[in-house]
Amino acid sequence: MNIIEEILKEKKRLGAAIVAHYYQEGEIQDIADFVGDSLAMAQYCEKTKVNTLIVCGVRFMAETAKIINPEKKVLLPDLEAGCSLADSCQAAGFQYFKSKLNRPYVVMYINSSPEIKALSDVICTSSNAVKIIHSIPQDREILFGPDRHLGRYLMQKSARPMTLWQGVCIVHETFNLKKLIALKLEHPEAQVIAHPECEEGILEEADFVGSTSALLKYSQENTAKKFIVLTESGIIHQMKKASPHKIFIEGPNDSGCACNECPYMKLNTMEKLLRCMQNERPEILLEEDLIQKACLPLKRMLEISAS
Repeated sequence: MNIIEEILKEKKRLGAAIVAHYYQEGEIQDIADFVGDSLAMAQYCEKTKVNTLIVCGVRFMAETAKIINPEKKVLLPDLEAGCSLADSCQAAGFQYFKSKLNRPYVVMYINSSPEIKALSDVICTSSNAVKIIHSIPQDREILFGPDRHLGRYLMQKSARPMTLWQGVCIVHETFNLKKLIALKLEHPEAQVIAHPECEEGILEEADFVGSTSALLKYSQENTAKKFIVLTESGIIHQMKKASPHKIFIEGPNDSGCACNECPYMKLNTMEKLLRCMQNERPEILLEEDLIQKACLPLKRMLEISAS
């Protein structure tokens, strides 16, 4: 058997679903039962009836799946698939930061650890963040983290002041403004589409700003034939599948190359996926008390998103 046949055989044996993020390698996206952004992955994991979830993404995504489904087995092909945003916000430091504010309402980006989620009032993703912010009572001070660029963008969109934790995404912060302007001059007919984790100067040059799923939808529905894409390059696989007649150009980063890959996302491979299914590990295991505390703000997010 080839590796695809072996993976499908193991999936049937486990009674499992493979859930992949848009930033995974194209071959993993193609074999997955579901492909989406962080919000869609969480929603799918909450509703699916399978006993085992194989999460092809980064660790916080697998932890989110486990928190929402504590009774299910959750596997992650590579436990080293972390997240620079999640790593930038550790529980002890955040707890101290939070204690200096007056009863803040904590809105935490889903790119965070279970310990940080347990210290939050509600979780958000880039897909639902504006809706989440609008749901918060006007008399509450908002503490947002860990991504400062997304936080600044949300302040502009919602007209709500916030205190921001100063975390960043190593992929989105490396897009280079000077090189982007040069690329726009080279391709004046191209639409520039950007993720809100990018720096403010980058977003000002964009024709459209949105979550990963929103960028995909925009590229399908807009009549332009060429797009400069300012987010992790994995999404271009889905953009090309949806619009094979269109041209997608990776935005330039500080190094000058169009190589905007998340090194953590790309740790997952087809070989590791097969091995984790065969061995039924690495498995995501969390303390019951932590799951209960982190589940509350996640469930609140899912309820608001569905309303």
